[in-house]
Amino acid sequence: MLIAAEVSSQSESLDYNPCLDCKLCVAACPVGAISADGRFDFSACYTHNYREFMGGFTSWVEAIAQSRTPLDYRARVSDSESASMWQSLSFGANYKAAYCMSVCPAGEEVIEPFLNDRRAYLSTVVTPLQEKKETVFVLAHSDAESHVARRFPAKKAKRVSSGLRPRTLRSFLRGLSLTFQRERSKGIDATYHFSFHGAEERQVTIHIHNQALEVDDGHVGTPDIRVAADRDTWLGFVARERNLVWALLRGKIRLRGSPRHLLAFGRCFSS
Repeated sequence: MLIAAEVSSQSESLDYNPCLDCKLCVAACPVGAISADGRFDFSACYTHNYREFMGGFTSWVEAIAQSRTPLDYRARVSDSESASMWQSLSFGANYKAAYCMSVCPAGEEVIEPFLNDRRAYLSTVVTPLQEKKETVFVLAHSDAESHVARRFPAKKAKRVSSGLRPRTLRSFLRGLSLTFQRERSKGIDATYHFSFHGAEERQVTIHIHNQALEVDDGHVGTPDIRVAADRDTWLGFVARERNLVWALLRGKIRLRGSPRHLLAFGRCFSS
């Protein structure tokens, strides 16, 4: 970068954590993407806040393709949603929320009102966002959907597709930690041995325990279920383009162990 000005100082990384630990971002997030313990639910944030970016756009196009008539389309997509998508296509995609940044009091220019009167800051900045009547986009049977129903009765949760469809094993495995539903995994303690063949050969161990996810290369430990799958068939099943029963009957996916473990696995990754 060339600039016609003298550089007076160099920027440096902060040597401290600027977070005030006020938890206002936790209170304001409409989908519960930020937890009080610091965990972040990428899937919840992406599905709602980035609704009009690539993933949400593909989901919207699918809604158009599936609609039989204009009335059917309007039953699936409201006029305000259509207008918002048109605006994003015309002028650039917009974030649906970013409430976490809106309520954050950290920073020299915004911290004074928060320090002077925290109760007033809460009532004028945070509460209006919490009570705002709006549509919140969620994945079906996700932690976000449960959070909206529990915390924000004035908001309407609408089930949509994330538009995320991994086409390689690498992207599928990397995406597991991003789409893992911690609350939905409650009570699950299972080890899965996956053996993929076909376009990609790979062995993987996935362990779900104490509402946490671990993914390891190779087969580690004693599995509760073994899954052998053709790579393309498995990714098609994840994308809901292939039927699991068909895949089992054709031998494209084979199980050794109780199928209930595979059902529990699917519960942890809403789509």
